[in-house]
Amino acid sequence: MSAGNARRLLPGLAAVALFVLLALVSAGSVFTEAAGFPADASVTAGIGYTMLGLEGSAIPGANFLPVFEVIDLVLVAALVGSVLLAQRDDESADPLEGGEE
Repeated sequence: MSAGNARRLLPGLAAVALFVLLALVSAGSVFTEAAGFPADASVTAGIGYTMLGLEGSAIPGANFLPVFEVIDLVLVAALVGSVLLAQRDDESADPLEGGEE
């Protein structure tokens, strides 16, 4: 086996080993009954009531809004980053032509 093949094989083996480790941890875990919210409460309705500033939700939603805003900022940053990465280096090339001239 050459050094080039070994370098290509190592990340694959690491990924398989990580998958096996996560599968073993998941299979050995004991999941209990969910706690924290009433059984008949709707989390979606609680988030909606909190965002609109309304009362009447069975779930206190004071903690939903800051988490929602942090997730919003992370997703916007990911969107901007993906647009920057997808940008062409040559701005004069026509994207509809399918190639550089």
